[in-house]
Amino acid sequence: MELKLNKPICFFDLETTGIDIGKDRIVEISIFKVFPNGNKESKTWLVNPTIPIPPQTTAVHGITDEKVANEPTFKDLAAQVYAMIKDSDLAGFNSDRFDIPLLAEEMLRAGVDFDMKNRVSVDVQTVFHKMEERTLSAALKFYCGKTLENAHSAEADTMATYEILKAQLDRYPELENDMKALSEFTTRKKIADFAGMIAFDKDDEEIFTFGKHKGVKVEKVLESEPGYFSWIQNADFPLYTKKVLTAIKLRKLNNKLS
Repeated sequence: MELKLNKPICFFDLETTGIDIGKDRIVEISIFKVFPNGNKESKTWLVNPTIPIPPQTTAVHGITDEKVANEPTFKDLAAQVYAMIKDSDLAGFNSDRFDIPLLAEEMLRAGVDFDMKNRVSVDVQTVFHKMEERTLSAALKFYCGKTLENAHSAEADTMATYEILKAQLDRYPELENDMKALSEFTTRKKIADFAGMIAFDKDDEEIFTFGKHKGVKVEKVLESEPGYFSWIQNADFPLYTKKVLTAIKLRKLNNKLS
């Protein structure tokens, strides 16, 4: 089954220095773009993370410091990456919880004002976990009858994810072949930032999900404890979380002035 698209969708995968969204960096990124007319294009970049790659991480994806020493940094590549994805929805395997948040951090560090407005994301892992509870390799075997060669290579994982989503649509007729519907199906909870530190409550208002103000409306905290905003801005929080919090504060200020 081919995907029904109203706009392009980019399947992508990252190999990184680790799993800390705020501190780790991309060492490889692969993007496979599918257009509504059926055309496809793909691009893979090795990236110099500018920080050491831990040996235990190299053991997973095989990328060493020496391999990326002469490759461009993400800041050098950001414009090319953004040009490829800016008109597209996004899809990946565990992308909502890891790849998209880390990509957003790298984009913001590079000075690219990346966000998810006017686009949706489809997390193929969530479809799989809701239906079958398995891993990427098992998903490819289960849905496509194929063995995943070169697992933990960004390109191999990206192509596997694309093949799995198409096979999932064949297998589950109750899944709608529509990117917005798939995005809603794969969304675990409604969050305002990628890291899940600011979520929406039943009234569709932002609340903190951590710390002493967990479950409290963000606007209420900003009003009762103005220093909390400054503390977050100066502490080691993800850049996108800081961006979202700033937008809420400005919105609140504008509402007061209007």
